[in-house]
Amino acid sequence: MTKVQLNAVRKQFGGFVAIENIDLEIASGELVALLGPSGCGKTTTLRMIAGLERPSGGAILFDDHDVSEQPVQDRNVGMVFQRYALFPHMTVEKNVAFGLSVRGTPRAEIADRLEEMLDVVQLGQFRHRFPAQLSGGQMQRVAIARTLITKPSVLMMDEPLANLDTKLRGEMRRFIRDLQQRFGITTIFVTHDQVEAMELADRVAVIFDGHLAQYDAPDRLYRQPANLDVADFMGATNIVPAAMKADDLAETGVGAIRVAPRPGFGAGETVQVMLRSEAIDLMITQPAQGGVPGKVVARDFFGASVNYTVDCGAHQITVTEQARRLVEVDTPVWLDIDPDRVWLLAS
Repeated sequence: MTKVQLNAVRKQFGGFVAIENIDLEIASGELVALLGPSGCGKTTTLRMIAGLERPSGGAILFDDHDVSEQPVQDRNVGMVFQRYALFPHMTVEKNVAFGLSVRGTPRAEIADRLEEMLDVVQLGQFRHRFPAQLSGGQMQRVAIARTLITKPSVLMMDEPLANLDTKLRGEMRRFIRDLQQRFGITTIFVTHDQVEAMELADRVAVIFDGHLAQYDAPDRLYRQPANLDVADFMGATNIVPAAMKADDLAETGVGAIRVAPRPGFGAGETVQVMLRSEAIDLMITQPAQGGVPGKVVARDFFGASVNYTVDCGAHQITVTEQARRLVEVDTPVWLDIDPDRVWLLAS
C-alpha cells in the first residue's frame, strides 16, 4: 500500500494552465475520486500521478519519495482505461496474464496468479472467450484483473464505468469497492458522476477549472459544500439568498429560517442558505415551530420517491419524499426545516 502526495502540482500546455497548484494527500489503502465536469483537469491530474504526463511545477510523492521525474514504467502503477483496451485476438486468460508475460514472469507463477485473479473477478468460466463474446461488465472485469495481477502499488481508473448501462454501473461500483477493500490497494479514479464518487470513494476531490475546490469525505461534501459552485455541482436544488438577523436566524424571501450557528456567519452578514430537498418535511398542518407556508404547484413521481415543487412566494422550493403518500397539486402545505440540516454559504 502506497501513500500518494501532490504538493503544489501544476500543469501547463503552452499558454493554457490545466492544473494550478493542487495539494492532495491520499492515504495508504484509500480510495479517492477525482470529480468534476468535463475539461476541469481531473484526467490530467491522474495522468501526472501515473507518469503519463510530467508536471510543470510542484512534486508528486509516493511514500514520501519524489517520483515527479520518474517514467511510468518505474512507478509500479496500474491503469484501467474507460475503453478497456483489451486485445481482441486474445482470450480472457491471455489478456489477464499479458502484463506478467511481458515482464518475463515464470510460467508456473503466471498460472498460479492467473487462477487466483480469475477467481477474484469471477471469470473462470469465461477464460477461453474473446472480448467480443463478453458483456461490457465482463470486459471491465478483465481490464481490472489484467491490472491487478501485476500487483501495482497504486491502482488508477479513468472513467471506468462510463460505457456501462445504469444497472450494470451500480453492480460494478459495488464490485470495485469490494475488490479495493479486499486488496487494500491505494486507488484513484476519475469520474464526472457525483453518485459514483459518493458511493465508491473514501474521499472526493472536486476540481473546477484546474483548481481543487474541496477535498472531503462524501457526506461532508454533500451536506457541507465549501462554496456555491460545489453545492450546485453536488445537486443542491434549493439555494436562497438571506440576511442574517442573528447567529441562528436567517431572513429569506420565504420567511425567517432557523439555522445552526456557523463561525463567520453572524448577524448582519449576507449569505446563501442551502436547503437539501430531502432535508425538508412537507406538512399538511402547520408545525409547532412555525414552518414556511406554501402551495404544491408540481409533483414528479419517480417510483420510490416523489419530488414536490412548492411555491413559497419569492421562491419555489423542491422537496423530496419517499413515495409513501402523494400530495395533490394545489394543496396548501407547510415546510418544516430542521435548523441542523440548513447549511450557510458565503454569497
